[in-house]
Amino acid sequence: MTTQNFPDNALYEMDNLKVLRGMNSETVDLIATDPPFNTKRSRSGTAGFYVDNWKWGDERIPPDQWKWNEVHPKWLEEIKDNYTPLYEAIDATKHCQGEDTAAFLCFLSARLIEMHRILKNTGSIYLHCDHTANSYIRMAMDAIFGKNNFINEIAWLRKEGVKHNLAKKRFPQAHDTIFYYSKSNNYIHKPVLIPYSDEYIAKNYKHVDEKGRYATFPCTNEKGGNKIYEFRGIKRAWRFKKSRMEEMYQNGLLTQAKPNSPFRYKKYLSTAEGIKVPDIWTDTALFEKNEKTGSPDQKPLILYERLIRTSSNEGDLVLDPFCGCATTIIAANNLKRRWIGIDRRIDARYHIITRMMGIDKKERERIEKYATDKEWLDKQSEKYEIHYQDKAPIRTDIEEPTVPELAVVYQHQMEPLHTHAEMHQILVKQFGLQCWGCNFVPPDKRYLHLDHITPKSEGGTNDIDNRALLCQPCNSKKSNTMSLTALRRNNKKENHLQDGEAIHLPDALKWTRNYLIRAVQERPQQYYLFEENEM
Repeated sequence: MTTQNFPDNALYEMDNLKVLRGMNSETVDLIATDPPFNTKRSRSGTAGFYVDNWKWGDERIPPDQWKWNEVHPKWLEEIKDNYTPLYEAIDATKHCQGEDTAAFLCFLSARLIEMHRILKNTGSIYLHCDHTANSYIRMAMDAIFGKNNFINEIAWLRKEGVKHNLAKKRFPQAHDTIFYYSKSNNYIHKPVLIPYSDEYIAKNYKHVDEKGRYATFPCTNEKGGNKIYEFRGIKRAWRFKKSRMEEMYQNGLLTQAKPNSPFRYKKYLSTAEGIKVPDIWTDTALFEKNEKTGSPDQKPLILYERLIRTSSNEGDLVLDPFCGCATTIIAANNLKRRWIGIDRRIDARYHIITRMMGIDKKERERIEKYATDKEWLDKQSEKYEIHYQDKAPIRTDIEEPTVPELAVVYQHQMEPLHTHAEMHQILVKQFGLQCWGCNFVPPDKRYLHLDHITPKSEGGTNDIDNRALLCQPCNSKKSNTMSLTALRRNNKKENHLQDGEAIHLPDALKWTRNYLIRAVQERPQQYYLFEENEM
């Protein structure tokens, strides 16, 4: 586990991607967040640069502005080369839901990759989303966290009942989705229990003795097993060991409906824990008195307190990269967890402070003049032990191994000097129309795909000296695990090599390597990380 390189109870007022990229790996216990929905906002920015034009108190909420043309092509190429499942999820979104939703997914995915990296092995994430993009977000999270680390899809009822809904030809939309994923199988989970209803108690706990109300349950095991024995004259397959049965009998916890009938054990209402909450939540929709801040995005405190109680312990670190009106922060603080909040709105600190002060909306509006008053904010931050940060942390664990998803998507090395289109054009011009895997000569260049000679899984780079042109069958067969040499050997074995002179790989590698060297000499201004305004 790496060392935490940021203070506890810290608020960062900036784009969360900067902060997430600067946090050391495996330092966060739980992420509970409510990112921007794909509706009802004026926002722009995708894989990097992010602008939120909404301000507190806006009466008119214009539509979204997630735009596909703002997704930097090289970011997409990195995802396609190094993180194929995520790229395919984004591509499917583009075709099924449209370019703007795909742009929204790019925006979110860039951040989810970093969230996965900074979670501890025992950590988990709750991500709140609406019906317009939840199916596509689920695909992206499967690609990033792994489908086996999906735990629950929680349906959260937004309000008690549905009133005045104008939907005419569909069922009224009344719930949001909360996706629950873990980092591994070793995650923290404490079941949520709710008291039995009066109806359940009346139906099941209908017996009464001097110790109180109780229900009875069978001691027999219909499946048999290895507990077949005689107990007090009755031979059955029992659920419990004989010593345990005798202990319960002596303590008055066994009863019989009539003599010689199988024993049943008593469970008293006073010791009953309650019913485990299922994945449909209808009891966390109400706000506490004076809790509302005026934000239409705000979620009830009771909801996020449930998430935090379930998946963390006291003293653990809870992160909300879209902390907005501070519900996650206040819930974590109330439950004695450390916290990190990130939000790019310039008044984010003001809203955290005023909620910690416990004042109502009317009083909050009265002192809104302090929303950007640095002296007042600094004083209150110190009082409530909030560590305000206006610069992103700098990673100190770069030399240590990180999770594969981060290492292959955002490597700390020079980015490729050529785009996919440039490399494709250069290779076709130099070596002609021919598949390097099977010698097939297609009608035109559209039938040839750009692939790696040495796969990324074996340390291959994305640059032109590690590129080959393949037809669709060879591209599919090679996938991201087979080298070009292994592909040709496999094609020869299966009699898939076509007549014609094959590309002489050593000569091709020599030519492309020299081409790359010249390109580096001509373009020495290459940088190591994507600039924010180019994402």
